[in-house]
Amino acid sequence: MVDLLGMLAYGELVAFDRVAVDARLAPDLRRRAQLSTMAAAEIDNYRRLVARITELGADPQEAMRPFVDVIDAFHDSTKPRNWLEGLVKAYVGDGIADDFFREVAGLLEPDDRQLVLEVLHSDNEFAVAEITGAIADNPAVANRLALWARRLVGEALSQAQRVAAEHDSLTMLIVQGTGDLTKVGELIKRLMQAHADRMTTVGLNN
Repeated sequence: MVDLLGMLAYGELVAFDRVAVDARLAPDLRRRAQLSTMAAAEIDNYRRLVARITELGADPQEAMRPFVDVIDAFHDSTKPRNWLEGLVKAYVGDGIADDFFREVAGLLEPDDRQLVLEVLHSDNEFAVAEITGAIADNPAVANRLALWARRLVGEALSQAQRVAAEHDSLTMLIVQGTGDLTKVGELIKRLMQAHADRMTTVGLNN
């Protein structure tokens, strides 16, 4: 349980840093302010998770430490070069992560389940509007963004395998909660279907 909250807390902390930096790629002040507001929400989520880890009698820094390298590796290898790539990264990367945590939340006790669900990204309308609007203005960008999205998914899956190999407690939580390895396979299929649906929504399913 603490491992899961530690991974999510560090993810929120990094998301704050990343979104704050991406805001400077915004083409105007309105969009910059929108992302800055989103960054503020990420740090609030981080504080809530750290408070819960402390309530459980664990050291938040120690709970997050095992996930620093793997989360940093993902972000270091997928730095967006422009505004649209940053939005697609948030839409794809956050979407896959949120789907995973939403699935795992169902295996937790009610209070922790509610906390996890509340700190996930529930509003992606801004990213959807920006990406679909950019494609409508210039259809040629769709192919480039679709390639970028596939790269993000590949890197995310690679790092997820690393987490599973290095953190038995998380793997056991999923296996015990779902019942068997067959159910784990079904979970992965649901994650991939949800990703495919997101790509279709923004016109990047080619």
